[in-house]
Amino acid sequence: MPNNCKLCGVGCLYLLMAPLGRDVAMRMIYFEIYEDLRDKILEGTYPYQTFIPSETKLVSMYECSHNTLRKAISVLMLHGFVQPIRGKGVLVIYRPERRANFVLGDIETFKEAAARNGLDATTRVHVFQRIVASAQVAEATGFAAGDELWHLERVRVLEGKALIRDKSYFLASALPGLTASIAEDSVYAYAEDVLGMKIVTSKRVVTLDYVTAEDRAVMDLLDFDMLAVVSNRTFNEQGVMFESTQSRHRPDYFMFNNTAVRGY
Repeated sequence: MPNNCKLCGVGCLYLLMAPLGRDVAMRMIYFEIYEDLRDKILEGTYPYQTFIPSETKLVSMYECSHNTLRKAISVLMLHGFVQPIRGKGVLVIYRPERRANFVLGDIETFKEAAARNGLDATTRVHVFQRIVASAQVAEATGFAAGDELWHLERVRVLEGKALIRDKSYFLASALPGLTASIAEDSVYAYAEDVLGMKIVTSKRVVTLDYVTAEDRAVMDLLDFDMLAVVSNRTFNEQGVMFESTQSRHRPDYFMFNNTAVRGY
């Protein structure tokens, strides 16, 4: 009779099938290890943002080779459950129903989205200056060269983590009296509640981009090297584009939601 399996406590199928060959047995072993680790993550035994046990401990726990365990970890990575962090271990990045849900079909402020998701949120203003748009800025933003703009760079902090970097340009003539303090609170609230502007349309594009040195200097990025990027150009009721913003998001924390209707 085969020895009992550390996963199920009895002589399991992969052991009974040993005559089929070492490769088949290994495939079944690493997949069962993957399923067991996955289930422990789903059940909360290994919670979000904690490290699973070390490779040495897991090899001992499952009585498998290091190579077999690494195959199981690779499958966990491919399915978005974990991420190896150099010099630290394997971090759980799966977080059920805790991602902030930013709805692409709505025009919503950061504060509004954070409140709707029940998250503690603050904003740090790193750059606040009035500039004249160069040809390069005009090309990147959609404003005209020579336009006077407010240039803002803000970091959005959720639950104590710096997770979003906003690089924004606002038409200065549309937002007279803007200050860094207002930008730290809400530019949209100032535009609507103080200036009486009606914000109507926002055109958005979602892409992926590599992390830059500027991103890493102000964001809590762990070992991520890619960001989810939302670029938007926003128009008021007069059809004037008053904002061009690029929001750079750490990808493990966010889900962008939209609803599509067929036939319209």
